[in-house]
Amino acid sequence: MEKTDFTTSIEVDNSPKEVYEAINNVCDWWSEQIEGPTDQLNKEWFYHYKDIHLCKMKVIALEPGKRVVWEVMENSFNFIKDPAEWVGNRLIFEIQKQGNKTKLTFTQEGLTSFYECYDICQEAWTNYIQNSLYKLITIGKGEPNPKEEEDGYNKELADKWKLG
Repeated sequence: MEKTDFTTSIEVDNSPKEVYEAINNVCDWWSEQIEGPTDQLNKEWFYHYKDIHLCKMKVIALEPGKRVVWEVMENSFNFIKDPAEWVGNRLIFEIQKQGNKTKLTFTQEGLTSFYECYDICQEAWTNYIQNSLYKLITIGKGEPNPKEEEDGYNKELADKWKLG
């Protein structure tokens, strides 16, 4: 089996600028449980979903209307043998004007079928990009994970990764 990165895409009637702004509004399409700036170059931010997934990202590229890239600095899944599978992966959002449409291509560079989390992760990203982010862009309201109670996750690990 060939090792490939996970990719999914959508097309919308909105402008590249609107798509770019929606991507950077991570709390409105991925999760309301985000701490730190998601729209500032070289800044880190923290995401968690209950005790299932904790992740520290760094914004490594911001090209308005064209591209957003995050690098996974730390990661923990509670449902696989190697909880740090994503560490070093890059999450890439590429925006292209195509006629009167705008195409957004999302790639998780490093998320391959060799990962134990692949099936769950590809299903989740497909939903976040093709459903939640698509709705945020087209109708102004995404479907992010809701904010949760503070006792719903691994606080010790989260505190270790928190932003200074």
